[in-house]
Amino acid sequence: MRFGDRGTSDNVESQRGQSFGSGGGGGLGGGAGMLIGLVASRFGIGGVIVLVVLFLIFGGLGSLTGGGQQVATPQQGQPQGQAGGNVCASDATTRFSCQVLRSTEERWTELFREMGQQYRAPRMVFYTGGGRSGCGAANSQMGPFYCPSDQRIYLDTNFFRELEQRFQAPGDFAQAYVIAHEVGHHIQTITGAADQIRAAQGGVSETQGNALQVRMELQADCYAGVWAARERVALEPGDMEEGLRAASAIGDDTIQRSGGGAVVPESFTHGTAAQRQEALMRGFNGGNAQACQSYTQGI
Repeated sequence: MRFGDRGTSDNVESQRGQSFGSGGGGGLGGGAGMLIGLVASRFGIGGVIVLVVLFLIFGGLGSLTGGGQQVATPQQGQPQGQAGGNVCASDATTRFSCQVLRSTEERWTELFREMGQQYRAPRMVFYTGGGRSGCGAANSQMGPFYCPSDQRIYLDTNFFRELEQRFQAPGDFAQAYVIAHEVGHHIQTITGAADQIRAAQGGVSETQGNALQVRMELQADCYAGVWAARERVALEPGDMEEGLRAASAIGDDTIQRSGGGAVVPESFTHGTAAQRQEALMRGFNGGNAQACQSYTQGI
């Protein structure tokens, strides 16, 4: 992507260099955070998101297959990251991430204005190794994730190296797609779609809950495509191919197949490679939020 000298977002914080204990304060700390890390290391970009959502729905790791609903609340006394323009200037990858976030702010502000609404942007928190979110402990193995409790995106930019090497999905647009996907979860939060899906997941079977989660993730992919459509001026030849390669690499079927296990559609929580690619292109070809509404219709 050609962002050049375009500005960076002010909605950023850094927890780099800060020390956080292993858990405490409720949420996803301690053993929960450790288990999330292990699961996310398998599921890549989306693995942590589904486990965080399941935690928010079912109220704890001990009842992931149970019923009920519990949305995490912001932790009291949660350490806050350091904000300021110097955050984005720390290195090239961080600066690019800040430019992507700024771009999403501008494009979604335009899109919401077209719908007669006002966009409230998320904040992005950079950390290295470990951090703390409103949903509990963060760990680099978790991959990037969005916490609806504090409406922040948590990102260890070292994940982009894993995206390139482990998932074989290099390129700056692949990195931008990761951030745009998390912004998509933020849009679901502020529009109420996330609450709608969580409510529908309460009391249904695990398979039905997984299917609903797939719809949530595909809509976030679709929203990433909408953002890309509104940033055509910044796109370079091959960018969308980078995004499609990344979407394919993190499809549930691709990940299960690469892990040497059987492909179990009932366990899918993010969609197949083909579904994720289709969702990204649906948003890109549609160019507006309405193109992505079918994912949550009828819920």
